[in-house]
Amino acid sequence: MAAADLGTSRSPKLSSQAPTRGDLRLVDKTLRRLDKLQQLCGNPRLGLRNSPPYLPQLVSETSALLIQVWEPYQASREAGSQVPSEDEAEYLRVHIKNLFDKAERAVLLFKEGRRKIFEETSSCRRNLTKLTLLFSHMLWELKAFFPSGCFQGDNYKLALIAAEDFWRQSFGSKCIVQWNTFKEQLRNVHAFEEGMESMALKSTIDLTCNDHISVFEFDVFTRLFQPWRTLLMNWNQLAVTHPGYMAFLTYDQVVARLEHYLHKPGSYIFRLSCTKMGEWAIGHVAFDGTIIQTIPEDIPLYQALIQGFNHGCYLHPDGRDVNPDLASLCEPTTRGKVKVTEEQYELYCEIGSTYQLCKICAERDKDTRIQPCGHLLCQICLTGWQKSAGQTCPYCRCDIRGTESILLEPYVPASGQAVLEEVDDDGDEEDHEDIEEVVKEIAALRKFSSLDYQIPSSHNSAPPLPPKTSTIPRCPSPSVHSQTSEMKTLSKHSNSHLVSSCRHSG
Repeated sequence: MAAADLGTSRSPKLSSQAPTRGDLRLVDKTLRRLDKLQQLCGNPRLGLRNSPPYLPQLVSETSALLIQVWEPYQASREAGSQVPSEDEAEYLRVHIKNLFDKAERAVLLFKEGRRKIFEETSSCRRNLTKLTLLFSHMLWELKAFFPSGCFQGDNYKLALIAAEDFWRQSFGSKCIVQWNTFKEQLRNVHAFEEGMESMALKSTIDLTCNDHISVFEFDVFTRLFQPWRTLLMNWNQLAVTHPGYMAFLTYDQVVARLEHYLHKPGSYIFRLSCTKMGEWAIGHVAFDGTIIQTIPEDIPLYQALIQGFNHGCYLHPDGRDVNPDLASLCEPTTRGKVKVTEEQYELYCEIGSTYQLCKICAERDKDTRIQPCGHLLCQICLTGWQKSAGQTCPYCRCDIRGTESILLEPYVPASGQAVLEEVDDDGDEEDHEDIEEVVKEIAALRKFSSLDYQIPSSHNSAPPLPPKTSTIPRCPSPSVHSQTSEMKTLSKHSNSHLVSSCRHSG
C-alpha cells in the first residue's frame, strides 16, 4: 500500500467533517463519567497513595484538558464553529470513545466490586490499577498532541531518526492509524509472525488499548526498545521472554513485589516509567536490605541491565536464579544468516515439514545455533532445556560452549540463487535424530515454558550469565542511573510500611 493511500482515513466522511452533535454529546457524557470517577476515587477507604500514577489527579487533569481541547468545537455549527483538520478530527473521535469506555469501566468496578474495591489485593483493585495506568498513558498522549490546548499531532517528532523516517514514509503527517494498517507497514521493515507474536506486539505498543497506534505510542515503543536495527529482537528479549519485565505495575507495586525478595539481594524487576514516558524504571533489592528504583539515563535498557549485573545489582530477575544473557544485543551483527539448501528443502517437503521449524516444539522457527556442534532450535526450547537438563545439546549431548542467534532464509525453488551460508552437513542429519527422546524429556518443560513466558514467540538470547564472584558488589553509579526521582528504601526487617521521607516517582 502506498504511503499516500495510508495517509487517508478508513472513514473519510466522518473524519473530514466538524464534530457532530453526537460527538459533543459523547464529550459531555465522558466528562460526567470522569466527575463520577473523581468522587468515587476520593473515598478515603480506598487508601490511594499520593504517588504516580495518582488516579484523582489524573482524572482532574484529564477533565481540564478535555474541556480545553474541545472548547473550539462546542459552538453550534451554524454559528461558524472551528473545523478541525482531518487528522485532528480522527484522533479526537478515537480518543474520546476510548476515554469514555475506560471511564465507564472504572466506574463499574466500584459498582460491581463493592467491598472488594477497598481491598488492595483483590482483582477489582488490580484492574483499577491497570485502568489508572491507561488513564495516565491517555493523558500523556493528549498532552503531547495538544500542548497548550492546540493540536500539534501532525508535527510530532519521533526521537529516533529511523523511526521518524519510517512513520513519515508510511503514514505521512497522520498522528494515528489503525493497528492492522500499522502492522502491515511495520512488517515490511521488521519481520514478525502473525498470531501470538503479533498479539504480544500490539499489547506492548498500544499503550491506550484502543486498537489504534499513534505516533506518540510508536515513539515511546521505539525509545524503550532501541536501537532501531534490532528493535523487535530487543523487544522479544526484554519484554516477551525476560522474567524481570513487568507490565502494568506502579512504583508502589514494584516495592511490594520486591519485598518478597529481601532475603535475596540482586533481585530486580523493570517496568515502564510512569513519570517519564519512553524510559524504563528498574527496581532492585540492594545488599543492605533496601529497595531502590532508578531510571537509566541515556542508555538502552539492555546495557543498563548488563552493567547492573556486572556491578552485582541485577542478578535475579523477579527473584529467579537464572539471569538471561543479553550480550547478543550488544553485537554489531545481530543475527548470522543461514540459508536453507535445496537438498534440505526437498528432504523436509517429503515429510510434510520445513527445515525452519523447530523440531522440539514444532511451533516456532529455529532461531538459535548451539556452539560448537551447530545444531539448531528455537530459543524458548533451548532455555527450557537448559533449566532442566543442564548445559548440553538436546540432540547430541555435546557441552554447550555458547549460542549464536541466527536467521534462517527459506529456500525459494524458482530463485536459483547460490547458497550463501550452510549449516554443517553432519549437524543437519542429526537435527532430526533422537527427536522422540528429546520431545519426551522436554514435554514436562512445555507447561513451565507457558508459565514462564506468558506469550511465546521467537526471540534471541544466549545461555544465562555465570554468577558474579565479587564479594563486594556495587550498584551502577549515579552517572548511569538517575536516583533522584525514583528511589525508595525499605528496611530489611520491615514488613510493608514505606519510609515516609522517601520521594515518590513513577
